[in-house]
Amino acid sequence: MSAPPRNVISSTELPEVRWLRSSYSTGANNCVETARPSAGPCAGLLAVRDSKNPDGPALLFSPESWAGFTAAF
Repeated sequence: MSAPPRNVISSTELPEVRWLRSSYSTGANNCVETARPSAGPCAGLLAVRDSKNPDGPALLFSPESWAGFTAAF
């Protein structure tokens, strides 16, 4: 089995995902958005993108890595 991807060229390569913004966001478009792809090679990972650049790259994290990252702050 090949390793899961760590990023995608463009977040538009993740069709049919629902991007979510934190409830702490001020609406000034200066935050990150997250999505959980449910199909394809990214299924089960958490996608993160910059809300200012919705067509830009997305980083992909395992659920465990993301939980560790958010727990650190």
